[in-house]
Amino acid sequence: MVAELSIADYFNLKQTSAVIDVRSPGEFAKGNIPGAVNIPLFSNKERAEVGTAYVQQSKEKAIELGYQFVNPKLEWFLEESRKASGRNPVVVYCWRGGMRSHAFVEHLHNHGFNDVSLIVGGYKSFRNHVLDFFEQPFNLKVLGGFTGSGKTYILKALKALGEQVIDLEGLAHHKGSAFGAIGEKPQPSVEQFEAALFSEMSMLDLTSPIWIEDESINIGKTKIPIHLYRQIRAQQVYFIDLPKEKRAKHLSLEYSSFGNDLIEDAIHAISKKLGGQNAKLAIELLEQNNYYEVALLMLKYYDKAYFRGVDSRNQENVCKIPLSDVNHQKNAETIIKIAKQHERN
Repeated sequence: MVAELSIADYFNLKQTSAVIDVRSPGEFAKGNIPGAVNIPLFSNKERAEVGTAYVQQSKEKAIELGYQFVNPKLEWFLEESRKASGRNPVVVYCWRGGMRSHAFVEHLHNHGFNDVSLIVGGYKSFRNHVLDFFEQPFNLKVLGGFTGSGKTYILKALKALGEQVIDLEGLAHHKGSAFGAIGEKPQPSVEQFEAALFSEMSMLDLTSPIWIEDESINIGKTKIPIHLYRQIRAQQVYFIDLPKEKRAKHLSLEYSSFGNDLIEDAIHAISKKLGGQNAKLAIELLEQNNYYEVALLMLKYYDKAYFRGVDSRNQENVCKIPLSDVNHQKNAETIIKIAKQHERN
């Protein structure tokens, strides 16, 4: 008999388990349980052919075709599962906990895997679990500030000082602007971003404060879960106010190492919003390697855009923190001090 785990049981497991996703590579790339290893029963092409047979012919024909694809891989399934698991228990899932995961678990069990089980409801149950998770209230401290304020670095400093921190931009592999993809890895899908965010937040003490950056709902191509985003918009914002010149210097140092071509592409991407003359001037300054002046020009646009977002908040929930320089460690210490004072008041 196949051993079964609910998604709640899976997350309550105390031991370390090897998690195997038997869906196609395309399904896996769209979203998966963090830490899972993909050992697909079908390739993307094979899955499409099985689906076509099911729709155009019959369920029996689709199953027959499925066995034709799977049988030559049976030994490979065992080899890959041994590599993935070592001596750890094995947990398997497919889309809905159906034929694919049942067949895979039975195959492993019949060939020496003694501690193997499947997730009831499969990846679909995990998706529902993730979405339900973000509907609960969180104790958030929101860090705001104009572009170039070093918010990501401050969050890292806050974490080093013992604070609970979620780095949305780090999980999204994007800094949230037209320049945000520069120097970053490819972005995850929306589903995988949500899964990674769930994985990070579920390990925190949700009764204690969590520092998180003030973001728009879209971070590049990813999207913050709507219920979490609404909480970010409703919570207290600690808005760091740094001089534009300091921020421009910080940005010029950060981006100049990535090469002019990527920066020029980003300028072109927002040329209509900048205005033709400003975009032309920015390109000319870039050709002169005058990164500081390019940054100042970009900040005229980004400061206005960010200010509109801050201005739309309840101003009673905006605590402005004037800072003189981009010293991330010192600024983090100042923010903690002011946040504690604010809570006492």
